[in-house]
Order: sequence, then structure tokens, then C-alpha cells
Amino acid sequence: MTRKIILVVDDNQKIRTLLRNVLEGEGIGVCEAANAEEALAQLKESAPDLVTLDINLGADNGLELARAIRVISQVPIIMVSGKDDVIDRVVGLEIGADDYITKPFHAREVVARVRSVLRRSGNPAQPDESAVVSPDVAQSETGNTYCFDGITALPDRLEVLDRDGADCGLTTGDFKLLTVFLERPKRVLSRDQLMDLTGGIEWSPLDRTIDNQVARLRKKIERDPSDPKLIKTVRGIGYTFVGDVKISQSSEGGSKSA
Repeated sequence: MTRKIILVVDDNQKIRTLLRNVLEGEGIGVCEAANAEEALAQLKESAPDLVTLDINLGADNGLELARAIRVISQVPIIMVSGKDDVIDRVVGLEIGADDYITKPFHAREVVARVRSVLRRSGNPAQPDESAVVSPDVAQSETGNTYCFDGITALPDRLEVLDRDGADCGLTTGDFKLLTVFLERPKRVLSRDQLMDLTGGIEWSPLDRTIDNQVARLRKKIERDPSDPKLIKTVRGIGYTFVGDVKISQSSEGGSKSA
């Protein structure tokens, strides 16, 4: 198995050294950056599988750096901050961060969250053009084809075609979540169930990972993400996919509706 590489971005040398020692002790490779310029250079040079990113980078802004990273890569990002600021937490997740840790943190918590995010992301990080599958194939060869609200999903090909026949641009994590919903339409799924079904660790009430993933998926498949009609929020519990799903099985040539 190829060793995972984590890029630790923090202007505090002691923090970088702590994380390096802990992660390398778990068999995970580490590269470091003390500022935005170094981080972007390491992102291109080392192609890390995940980034831990401190929001407070001295003269640099971690949130702005996260935005810059998202322009060129879908690498998973865990935001790290010295303050438990709800605004920073929400903004970080909206930008596309996959998780959030506040200082002071326990080293073992960092390892657990890193492993969880790596499991959910599935593949090593690649630039956007590699993370998005080209829509050359119109039908799956072996698995099911899901049709809903004018959209066609081919999970085994990591392909989703929008209402105009163009690729929706879903990442691996998006596909995992969408497939969970399509295989269980009209069922209320708790955040804990969604975390488990997508390969994450146990969910906690302060964990916004699933909410962030749902928000990103809505932006790609809903006609109006601000007024979602496919993925509905079930207040206090989780989410449910309420759209009508037609499933075609290529091996049998048949279809059914859910």
C-alpha cells in the first residue's frame, strides 16, 4: 500500500514538529509549510493526500489559502484554529474544508480525524481536471444506472450527467454520498448513518462534515440549491432523498423505480 502524505501548514514550528512526529509514528508521510507560498509550492511538488491547514498563518489568511487550494485541487482539507469561532468554522466548511479541529487538540484526535477524512476521500488528491470524470460513457457496463429529476448517475463509472447531458463534476466523496442516497430513496438517514455508510467515523453533534458534504452535493444536483427539492433536511435527525429514482440494471436490461 502506498504511504499517504500529509501536508502540515502552520506558522508554528512546534506544532508542525508535533504533528510530524505523531503522523510519522503512524506510518504517514509528512511535508511542511509555514505560509501560503510554501503551502502552494508543496501542493504541486509533493501531491499530498490531505492538508492540515491553520487558519492563523501570521501574515497569511488560512481561509484565503483554502480558497486558493480549492481552485487547483480537491485535496481533503482539515482546518485548524486556535479559537473555537463558529464563523470561522462555518466559512471553512463552506469553502470546502472536510473537517475542523480547534487548538489545543490531542494528538490522537488529529490522527483519528486524518484517517477518517482519508477514508472518506477514497483516492489521493488530484487537481480538479483529474478529480472530475470525463462524460464519455453514456451507460454503465456492469452496475446500475440511476435516473432522477433529469439526471443520470453511473456510480461504477464515477459519472453523473446533468439535465443537459454535461458532467456534473462530482468528486469521489460526492459520489459516495449520492450513491448512499440513491440506494435508499425516501428513507430518513441520520448523520451517524450517513457517516458510517460513506466510510467515516462515528458522528458527533459538533461535527459538520456531513452537513458540508450535503451542501456541496446540493450545489451540483439541485435545480436551486437554496431551495432543495431532492435532498431534504430532517430537522434534528439528518437527511432524506425524496426524488423519484429509476434504476436500470445493464446486465439484465431491466429497470425499476424507487
